[in-house]
Amino acid sequence: MKALKIGNLTIQVPVIQGGMGVGISLSGLASAVANEGGVGVISSAGLGLLYKHLSGNYLEASIHGLKEEIRKAREKTFGVIGVNIMVAMTNYVDMIKTSIAEKVDIIIAGAGLPLDLPSFLKKDSSTKLIPIVSSARATKIICEKWKANYDYLPDAVIVEGPKAGGHLGFKQEQIEDDNFSLEKLVPEILSELKPFEEREKKSIPLIAAGGIYTGEDISKIMKLGASGVQMATRFVTTHECDASEGFKQAYIDAGEKDIEIIKSPVGMPGRAIFSGFISKVRNGKKQPKKCPFKCIKTCDISKSPYCIITALINALKGNFENGFAFAGTNAFRATKISSVREIFQALLKEYKEST
Repeated sequence: MKALKIGNLTIQVPVIQGGMGVGISLSGLASAVANEGGVGVISSAGLGLLYKHLSGNYLEASIHGLKEEIRKAREKTFGVIGVNIMVAMTNYVDMIKTSIAEKVDIIIAGAGLPLDLPSFLKKDSSTKLIPIVSSARATKIICEKWKANYDYLPDAVIVEGPKAGGHLGFKQEQIEDDNFSLEKLVPEILSELKPFEEREKKSIPLIAAGGIYTGEDISKIMKLGASGVQMATRFVTTHECDASEGFKQAYIDAGEKDIEIIKSPVGMPGRAIFSGFISKVRNGKKQPKKCPFKCIKTCDISKSPYCIITALINALKGNFENGFAFAGTNAFRATKISSVREIFQALLKEYKEST
């Protein structure tokens, strides 16, 4: 595989590990991926709950938690470390400022358009900025706004297709529509990026995500012009993944029919593994009485069938009667727990065999 270059960073294996909240991708998984030559990514979602022992205030605990996870990752690797931050989070700005102050290599921002992201950089900042998009139109809007307002262009762009796990940037009817497939989106976004690259004499690599599981998948999408890939699902069933054994086992036990599109309280469709909790929600048995965290801007407690952050924390611990696991479309293909190193070796072997 050809190395991925993002500004002055060289990623020897062009694989970015997707950010998985709440608590699924922390310093353990991120550092292991970085040590194999990829980009390890810490998810900033829900850190206030995981680090509530440091502060009774959710927002303060989130800042402490992010600093701690970045510090722990740095102790375990000299590789490239990123932080995934959701624009829809109420503490989005806190997480951006903390990541830049801690000098993380990359910020990956999705779940909304991060139109003000470059405004947080300081003169001496070295952090690279990568937005996640789901369309050529969103790509163009971000590039135009960043250039006009901050004289800055993305250091790379991640396009997340409809086969991804977690929240999806697509309408329900678009998810199965071939016109919105990753294979269609990659050429469209490349053509949108080209004028900006030529005008500013800057390379903006496109990284493809959503449903990429094997080295053969990587080979196919890179032949369409992608410079690298983002993968999350395949790294869940690793020893180094920060989730509980119960969470990992849910992936191993899942059949293809168990992976479903669900309605999320944040107002977006999401892909998850069916669980007892999802069944209860569909039968109308779940309704939060209050919102304890106010973690997502678009979550309306009066209409929400459940508190999503509580459900994801329960899943992290392996409690699927009170939670669920987000997962990509290929999660059912996991059959055993492996090491991150074994995953990388398999990806490189699969890639070589398919080229």
